[in-house]
Formats: sequence, C-alpha cells, structure tokens
Amino acid sequence: MAYQEVRTTGYGTRVGNSFKAIGSGIVLFCLGTALLWWNEGRAVKTEKMLEEAGSAYVEMPNPAKKDAQLEGELICGTALATTQDSLIDKDFGVGATAIAMRRTVEYYQWVEHAKEKSEDKLGGKEVTTTTYTYTKEWVSRPVESAEFKDSAYQKKNMVLTTVENDQQYAENVEWGAYKLNESLIHAISSREALDLAIAEDLLKQFDKNTQTAYERFYGAPKNNNQPAPEAQQPAAIPDSIKALLPDSVKAQLDSIQAVNDSINKAMEAAQNKKDLAYVHQAGNVLYFGRVPGSPEVGDVRVTFEKVVPAKVTVMAVVDGDTFKPFKAKNGKRFQTLVMGKKSGDEIIEAEQEGNNFIKWALRIVGILMVIGGLKGIFGFLETILKVVPFIAGIFGWGVGLVCTILGVVWSLIVIALAWLFYRPLLGITLLVIAGFLVWVFAFKGKDKLKELAAKAATK
Repeated sequence: MAYQEVRTTGYGTRVGNSFKAIGSGIVLFCLGTALLWWNEGRAVKTEKMLEEAGSAYVEMPNPAKKDAQLEGELICGTALATTQDSLIDKDFGVGATAIAMRRTVEYYQWVEHAKEKSEDKLGGKEVTTTTYTYTKEWVSRPVESAEFKDSAYQKKNMVLTTVENDQQYAENVEWGAYKLNESLIHAISSREALDLAIAEDLLKQFDKNTQTAYERFYGAPKNNNQPAPEAQQPAAIPDSIKALLPDSVKAQLDSIQAVNDSINKAMEAAQNKKDLAYVHQAGNVLYFGRVPGSPEVGDVRVTFEKVVPAKVTVMAVVDGDTFKPFKAKNGKRFQTLVMGKKSGDEIIEAEQEGNNFIKWALRIVGILMVIGGLKGIFGFLETILKVVPFIAGIFGWGVGLVCTILGVVWSLIVIALAWLFYRPLLGITLLVIAGFLVWVFAFKGKDKLKELAAKAATK
C-alpha cells in the first residue's frame, strides 16, 4: 500500500523561495551559456582533428612484423589482441589468463520511489502530495532503509554479505609484434563468462558467514527437508533358480541388475554431495542466499566475467613497440581501438558521427539550461499572482513562452558567436536567423497585439 505525505507551503514562503530562486536561475543561465560556447569550440576542434587524422593515417598491412618506417606515424591496422598475464581475484580465489577480469555485485533490496503532485489553492498556498511506493529490486549497492518515509519499511533492508565491484586488467597485451597501452587495453570489450573454481574450504566459510547473517535478521529457518530415500536393492534370485532360466532371460536379468547398480551409485553420489545451504554457484554467478530462484531481501549475487583475446583494429601513433595518441595541430589528441576489422575511413566516419551526436546532445542540454535559468529568474512574477491560481496559470504560461523564446534566441546568438569565432561563415548565418526571430517576436508580435485590440474595441 502506498504511503502519502502532504506538505502545505504558505504564500509568503512561496514568494520568498521564488526570490531566492533568482540567484539559482542566474547561475543556471550562466552555466548553460558557458556550456553552449564550450561545446561549439570542442566540436569544431574535434572535427578539425579528425579531418587531420583522416588525411594523415597510413594502413599497417602486417602488424605481426615491426616496420621501422612506421615509427611516429598514425597507423590503422587489425590484429589479434592476446596476453599471457594471469589475473586473480584474491577475495574469491578465481582467476584466468585474460586481458581483463570483472566482478559485478548486485543486492536484492527494498527500493523507495517518490512521486510528487502539487496543487495551488486560493490564497496562494500550495499543497504538495508525495506518494511513496516500495518495490524489491536488484540494485548495484545496498539501500539504507532507515531513511524510508514509511515506517513500515524502515530497517527492512539488510545484506547477507558486502562485496565490492572489482575490475583488473593485464599489463602486457600483445597486438601482433606490438604492445597495447593502458587506454587501448581498456577499450577491448570481448567479454565472456568466467568459469568459477572456488576452493571448497572458502565456500564453506562463505556459507557459514552467510548463515550467521541470515539467522541474525530472519531467525533460523524451518527445516522442511525430508531425508533422502535410501537406495533399494532388488531381491536377489537364487543361483539354483537362475540356472533353470533360459539364456535370454538371464541376459535381461543381468541388464536390469546393471541399470540398478548405476542408479544406486548415482543416488549414493547425490547423498554424499556437499550441498551448501546459503551459497550457490551456477556458471559464472556466485549467489548468497537460500533459494536463487526465489530471492529474499538481503540476497547477493556476484557475477564474474573475463575479457578474452579478440581481433581488434587500432588507430594510434607507433611509439617503439607500443602506441601513443595522435596529436593534431590544434592540440587535440586521438587514439582508438574498435572491435573487429575496420578501415581507417570507417573509424574516422564513426568518430565524426559520434562527435556530431555529442555536439547536438550538449546543445539541447545547454538550451534547456538557459531556458530553465530564465524561468528561475522570472518565476517570481507567476508566484506573486498565485493568490488566484487561474490567473497565475495563464500568466505563468505566458512567462514560460517568453522565456522559451528568449532562451532559444539567446542560445542561437551564443552558438553563432562561437561559430563566428571558430568558423565565421556559418556564424554569420546563425546570427541572421537569430535576428529574424527577434524581429518577428518584437515587431510582428506587437502588430498582432494591436490587431487583436482593435477587433476587441469594435465589438
């Protein structure tokens, strides 16, 4: 059942908060402006760097053999990335010969979700209703339930064990006759499940500690396990009777006896198997809890992965037996590793697309920050009119519209000035567009208002 919290904010408090928000609005406006300017410079510099790299790189036809003529050159080549380094997870005693090894931890916890709904009241008050709901989820870190709003869910969380995420990389990764630097090694993403071979003594210790934590929180569970059935031996046929039977029947009896013997051995092995009650291992997952298929709050699962040798394409500058980033004339640096076989032109094209995506994403973020800042600056005008919510709503819509238009115009001006600084031709075009929008809003809008007023007067 959802838990609700109702909070009422008086008119005076709301007006005071709206004036305080002016400072935050100014800061947000300035940050958005700075982001827009910086982003345009970053995008242009990155584009020029990629253009320079695209015209400077040479294909490395045979990475398996060092070529002194390629020293200091930006190359693009494809080879198998391999390593002989052994990586070991000291906490669990598992390891592998791999390029990287990763340990990912998840906790089964109660999670609090909050949803707010605000309503303006006559006289300027604001009633905010916050609805809290709770769900059990797998999360990346323990959740502190003592801070939950609903007392019924407070202190409902616990963990059977605490394990940190971990990631380690091989120091020596060969790529043909060369070695990859740290940054290129980290870019390899050929992950596979890591086979677990955890020592039995360590598993027993984990099981004991997990049981202690479980019983401390839940108490000792009821043991509903029934004793395993004992292996049943078929009644033996006396040799005197068996001798009187036909050979075909004797063969069938011997076959049945062999099947029974194998079943008895399997049942005996199952009875002797050391099945841990609170720690379970399945594939590359180590599970702390009673029943992996039916998790309880506090259960923990740890997943182990490794990065295996794979064919990769490298674009970087040859530096002896390894590589270093390409440095463009504008100071921007570039090196990359992609999975599989790619040509240099394909890599440059993909990087340009990525740069374009980031440019537009940051533009949108910057414009929204500018608009949000303007709304924060002028939001007090709407708040003052909250005494009559209907009028405040209409006025607030108008303020929001004006702030949106001004925010877009200002953002275009900033982008245009940035491009005027970095690329004059496009910058002038953007300034013309921004000027046109200002003219439409300032003059055409005024004429439209006069026309509406004249129509209203004649009625």
